[in-house]
Amino acid sequence: MGPLSPGGRAAMGSIYKEYFNTEKIREHYNFTKEEPEGLPSTSRWAVSILIVVLCCFIVLENLLVLISVCRNKKFHSAMYIFIGNLAFSDLLAGLAFMANILLSGTTTFRLTPVQWFVREGTAFATLAASVFSLLAIAIERHVAITKVKVYSSDKNCRMVLLIGACWVIAAAIGSLPIMGWNCMSDLHDCSTVLPLYSKRYILFVITIFTLILLTIVGLYSRIYCIVRSSHAEIASAQTLALLKTVTIVLGAFIICWLPAFIILLMDASCPVRACRILYKANYFFAFATLNSAANPIIYTLRSKDMRREFLRVLCCCGAGRGSEPPGRCMLPLRSSNAPWISQGCPKDNPWKPHGNLM
Repeated sequence: MGPLSPGGRAAMGSIYKEYFNTEKIREHYNFTKEEPEGLPSTSRWAVSILIVVLCCFIVLENLLVLISVCRNKKFHSAMYIFIGNLAFSDLLAGLAFMANILLSGTTTFRLTPVQWFVREGTAFATLAASVFSLLAIAIERHVAITKVKVYSSDKNCRMVLLIGACWVIAAAIGSLPIMGWNCMSDLHDCSTVLPLYSKRYILFVITIFTLILLTIVGLYSRIYCIVRSSHAEIASAQTLALLKTVTIVLGAFIICWLPAFIILLMDASCPVRACRILYKANYFFAFATLNSAANPIIYTLRSKDMRREFLRVLCCCGAGRGSEPPGRCMLPLRSSNAPWISQGCPKDNPWKPHGNLM
């Protein structure tokens, strides 16, 4: 490729300046919104404080999941690693949404477009990571049941590839606007909810996420049909409990995020300032954030082993502060609800995961 012409260099310089021009933020918000973003109100402050507290809770409980998975060798099977990956994406989602809240309001107009893209792109990337983590779990369960024998090396390679692809694709989706797919040069293509994002990009993201969720539902439906049509060994109580848990996790995601997806779909189709409900989009995203808090609670309610490990971690933290005797940390790792351990079932059986996963 030859050197840029003077006109090309001028165009590149103009785009570069726009990315660092704080007035572009105000221009786009004034064009798409009827009321100022930074308008102070008691209710807005109250909601923001509640969301920040919720995000702190999300970070702590998902950190508890990660610590539990890391410190207990029983949880080093593929399924628990995928759950740890989902917990990590939820933890980052809590941090991203907290940063989004703290950098919103009047602070928005002190940001450059680059900083704005980083603020919003991080939130989109963590959402994408959660969706792809759910897809990775579904693929892992589907491969586990359809393959006659799953070799350890193949399983580890598949796990690394799935988790790596999950984060690479999520980062790519979140980076598309800052890489150029935005409405900086076309105000009429701007989103109302996210005034520097192109409506076409919003529609693209919703389409991708919808297709992935439909794929996950299809995979679990096929798994369920195979399990129900099989005999005693494959259709065990532990297998059905596992499917029930991952189905609950998927259902919680859909319930929490469906209102936000509908809002974004309306945003992509409504003319500028035509749908006033779009000005309340933050409330729908706050509800969607509950999903990141719900997943660890689901694990706790569905898995006795996970509950015991959570208690061990919390107890050890308490012992470290001197509130509990250190001996309380030495709870036995083996759970009584794992009958296949005493019955000598093979550890690499894909349908009987270590520690009776839910």
